[in-house]
Amino acid sequence: MRNSITEVAGVLVGHATRIGDGALTGTTAVLFPPGTLSTVDVRGGAPATRDTAALDPRHGGREVRGVVLTGGSAYGLAAADGAARELGSFVPAAALFDLGRGGDFHARPGPEEGAEAVRAAGVEFAQGNVGAGTGALNATMRGGLGTASATLPGGVVVGAVAVLNAVGPSVDPDTGLPFAAHLGLPGEFPAYQGDDLDAARIAGHAPPFNTVIGVIATNARLPRLFALANAAQDGLATAVRPAHGLTDGDAVFAATTGTHDAADPDEVLAAARRVFARALVHGLLRAESTTTSWGRLAAYRELYPRTAAEYRGN
Repeated sequence: MRNSITEVAGVLVGHATRIGDGALTGTTAVLFPPGTLSTVDVRGGAPATRDTAALDPRHGGREVRGVVLTGGSAYGLAAADGAARELGSFVPAAALFDLGRGGDFHARPGPEEGAEAVRAAGVEFAQGNVGAGTGALNATMRGGLGTASATLPGGVVVGAVAVLNAVGPSVDPDTGLPFAAHLGLPGEFPAYQGDDLDAARIAGHAPPFNTVIGVIATNARLPRLFALANAAQDGLATAVRPAHGLTDGDAVFAATTGTHDAADPDEVLAAARRVFARALVHGLLRAESTTTSWGRLAAYRELYPRTAAEYRGN
């Protein structure tokens, strides 16, 4: 088990990452097999999306070849142009705010990054500060891109890829543990305690706009696909507190390949909540500290070294 969204057969993920020369940003493409239906749930007061109206849940979803998750705020949505040319069809997209975090406000993804991410798509892909998670922040520490999955009885699989770039924190200040760590699979996020739980808060910038973007996918046939996106947003709210604020633009694409019957749709939705939250925890724990001309961006691993050492990354 890869514990990845690519456990859903036919789903592929690829990145384009830009670091250096003022850039700290990137793009991630999530590709679907033919026949996959998709919809989207967008919340918060500051979304940056493209072609999401075409996935209006009132129509039960629409067949798409893939979606783009990207940095660069609204400017970065241009990455979908390159992805669309590679795939030969329209590609919905959602962007997060990472402008200027590498030092150059104008260093952001475009069509070249979108095309590169599509060409790089495969079953195996990196997590952390790569692709859309390259310049991600979570409150005052680094965010990142993560993935997770769950297999249910009957062969139903639910997987997620999510980028943590939220105003609200995802770490409990009283324990030093990620809010959603308790949802992990056995051995995924061990229960641990350390002496570094009073780690000093870093003096960082306060980004004006942040967001969480991601994809929740399954092979299950569901009566209401939009409910899958809703469930993932619930998982987001478990991992990030508070979520869906005025400066957030939280967008979750839901997709189903429809190859398996779901004996209990509610069980699939419950798994989606947990899987999306777990993916966000992986994004947090895979992130790495860096320093750019914008400032010092410290990661969870640096601020909570003892607890982070227990993370197995599986």
